[in-house]
Parts: sequence; C-alpha cells; structure tokens
Amino acid sequence: MDKKLKVGVLGGTGMVGQRFISLLEDHPWYEVVAIAASPRSAGKTYAEAVGGRWKMDTPMPEAVRDLIVMNVNEVEKVASEVDFVFSAVDMSKDEIRAIEEAYAKTETPVVSNNSAHRWTPDVPMVVPEINPEHFEVIEAQKKRLGTTRGFIAVKPNCSIQSYAPVLTAWKEFEPTEVVATTYQAISGAGKTFKDWPEMVGNIIPFIGGEEEKSEQEPLRLWGKVVDGQIVKADSPVITTQCIRVPVLNGHTAAVFVKFAKKPTKEELIDRMVNFKGLPQELDLPSAPKQFIQYLEEDNRPQVKLDVDFENGMGISVGRLREDVIYDYKFVGLSHNTVRGAAGGAVLCAELLTAQGYIQAK
Repeated sequence: MDKKLKVGVLGGTGMVGQRFISLLEDHPWYEVVAIAASPRSAGKTYAEAVGGRWKMDTPMPEAVRDLIVMNVNEVEKVASEVDFVFSAVDMSKDEIRAIEEAYAKTETPVVSNNSAHRWTPDVPMVVPEINPEHFEVIEAQKKRLGTTRGFIAVKPNCSIQSYAPVLTAWKEFEPTEVVATTYQAISGAGKTFKDWPEMVGNIIPFIGGEEEKSEQEPLRLWGKVVDGQIVKADSPVITTQCIRVPVLNGHTAAVFVKFAKKPTKEELIDRMVNFKGLPQELDLPSAPKQFIQYLEEDNRPQVKLDVDFENGMGISVGRLREDVIYDYKFVGLSHNTVRGAAGGAVLCAELLTAQGYIQAK
C-alpha cells in the first residue's frame, strides 16, 4: 500500500478504544488521524481525556497523545477527516445503531466492535478465518442505506472466540451438541483490578446477556447469505454458562462436544492445527501464522503462558480427550480484547481493505 489509509476511532478513550489505538501504532496500512469520544472528552488532547485511565500494558503511542479528541456526535465533521472508522462507543444499543448508520451514510465504512448490529440481517458479523463470504451482504446493505461506499461490518462477541474457531475446524465431523462454560476476564467488562477491587479472589456466576450471545452468535457465523441477508445455521445446539473470574485478560472455555460422525483424537488435532483461512492465505498484517495451536501438556492452556500466542490473535487449545457422556471435551483460550475485540476488528478491516470494500476517499 503506497499511502496509509486515514482511520478514526469512535469511543477511543474506553478500554477497547485504547486497545485499537495501541494495535494501530505502526500499522503498515492504517494511520489514526482522528479520535472521537463523548462531549465531555471533546476538545481535550487524547492524553488529557484519558488521564490516568490508560489501561494498556504498553505506553500510550506518542503519535496520538496530542490529537484533539473530537465529539463523536459531530458525525460529518469526524467523517470528513477519515477514510473509515473503528467503533467502540459506549452507548445504548439504539444509540449505537443510529450513530453507526449515520457514519455509514457519510460514505464512511464502519468496522464495529459493538453488539448493536450483530443481528441486523444485512450487516456481516465476521471472524475472517471462518466466514469471510458474509461480506457479500454489504452490497445489499449499501442499497438499503443509499450509499456507494459506506457500510457497517461487525465482529462477534469475545466469549465465542475460544471455541467457535475450533468447532469450525471440525465441521466435517458435524458437531450436533455443544456445552460450553466460559471463564471470562475482567477486561471484558472494560475493567482492571484497580477499577474493580472486589473481583480480586472472587468469581461472579453471571455476565448480563453473555450466555445468549455465546449460544447464538456461532450459529450466525455458520449461517448462509440468502437474498442479501444472513440466515443463521440451525445446528449444533449450544448451551453455555458464562462466569466472570479474577483474570485481567483471557477468556477460557471448557467445552463438551457430540458429533454426528465420530472422529479420532488425532483427526481432531490435525484439523485444528492445520486450520487456515483467507487472512493466512493473503498474509494480512494482523493475521496469526498459526490460528489454533494444540498444547499436549495436561496443565495447558494457561492464561499466564498462552494468552499472548500469536500476539493475542491465536487460539490455544488443550486437554482434548474422550468424554463419558459427550464424544470429546477440550479447553480453549483466547485473548478477549485482542482477538476477541479490537484485534478481531482490525483483521476484519484488513480483509475488507484487501477485497476493495475499504479504500481511500
């Protein structure tokens, strides 16, 4: 790419917005030129607006420290500065739907981390290795919005990243029933231990809305494009429990699977470690070389050892074994704010750019 595309981050002061900012530092294709947030942050430098709330392990990138934060509600003004935007705004679902459509209607593509549009029939919800063909619905969406280049694309919930890719790798064996319990990090709630001291040494057996997302969103990933809409798959049947645990980053899943065609353990491991998609074929900047790794040790994957596999863009799996009620069980681990949030959205944008959906204005 001769010249970097100009990117805006909507909701850039929150945790996922900060993750976008840190991941886009030195990106070969993209340059952050605009950060937008709530009116209370607007007019301040990014460093002033974030203040002591910078939550990443790495320092705030120098290139954004002195950027003046814009008012996210001044849609035309923000859109005029950029080629496309990432969305991580913290608003009600109705407000998010409205503001993301408003940006799209300025002919500015929106790649969103938010859940508001995940079930809009003509909005693609994509894990680039799993269902890149869903980007086809963008043409139908543009007709509805009355745009030529503006559209919305989203990525799915962080909770499903530790098992949906694995089940996709095993598609030929036809999973029919899945039971998954996810053990989810506090950064998924936009928190650190400093913000949420009551989570130290604690477990909360409820995360609002998370179980429905964890059960239904994989079915949308495995769905088909029919007449300009995504129609979700009807199998496997998935049931989940989602538990908040005292971990900063990393969602772990304990998963049980029944298959219509019973595979061997060796076949399952082979399909996982060799599972690749378009991001690997196209060698996209954020794509993990190895999407899913399998760890033979009984005590892996572990958050401390494995959450940053492939810079947080890979999935780690272990403890695959036969089960007495289901066919097999395993443990999966993914980085919830990298692969599960901002990093997954950046990879979507890279694929959209490679396919010509996102271009310079």
